[in-house]
Amino acid sequence: MPTPVPVPRNTVPAWLSGLVLLLLLIPAHASRADSPAIATLDWTIAETLVALGVAPQAVAQTEAYRDWVGEPALPSSVTDLGLRTQPNLELLATLAPDRILISPMFANLTPRLSRIAPVENLALYTPEGDTWQQMCRLTRQIARLVGRPAAGERLVDDTEARLASLRERLDDDQAPLLLVQFMDSRHVRVFGNNGLYEAVLDRLGLDNAWQRPTNYWGFALVGIEALLDIDARLVVVEPLPVGVEEQLASSGLWQHLPSVRDGTRITLPPVWSFGALPSARRFAEQLVTALEGSDDA
Repeated sequence: MPTPVPVPRNTVPAWLSGLVLLLLLIPAHASRADSPAIATLDWTIAETLVALGVAPQAVAQTEAYRDWVGEPALPSSVTDLGLRTQPNLELLATLAPDRILISPMFANLTPRLSRIAPVENLALYTPEGDTWQQMCRLTRQIARLVGRPAAGERLVDDTEARLASLRERLDDDQAPLLLVQFMDSRHVRVFGNNGLYEAVLDRLGLDNAWQRPTNYWGFALVGIEALLDIDARLVVVEPLPVGVEEQLASSGLWQHLPSVRDGTRITLPPVWSFGALPSARRFAEQLVTALEGSDDA
């Protein structure tokens, strides 16, 4: 076995010295320039980031995101920041994100969050303007903030094209739809004007049976009895609160609803009703698939 040739301890190859010098000259943030580290408390922003091909560094209540939003799925690398209204600020400071994105719902946290990183407050559901156009605008805003404006345009164009193709799959004689989500066994959110579900129905050429007032986010909280006089096809969006399914089985009010009585009710998997384009596409796909399946039955 050849004897190794000793190398003086202070001797470093010239190429290695040059490499070390080059690395020292690169700014510390350069490695994140193409994909900034973004933290968010808002699930709508989180789903949009994922749809743009940007994995958020941290998101609040990731398990609840999986229950209420579902898709697009958060990457396994995402750190859970705890409650949306009470995030773990110590953990967030340790992560040192480049930027924190929030919605107006969490604006009261801005002073504390801004000590950690620059904060951007991005609004979506506002009383003025068209909901669909607001979703497109939010998509473009987020895309610009993360340096991916082209990806934002693709997401807008692809979503609009997908909904146009889904519309072509539907028969022209679809009954009006009544869209609800249970809060407990006697109360539901019923979705109407100014909401994501309504915006999708408009693009699919479907009628919303709920023409009564809604709140800022496009829903009204009502008792089941408020639905009794509405002749429409009922669409229930999951998840159901614990125990509600069993209680409905023995509820006279529920069993008396026209769509429940005649067996035309549709149940959809969870779709984030306060989301943006990713949730809009998911809702459209789930709804059209369910309507096609019931038409074939």
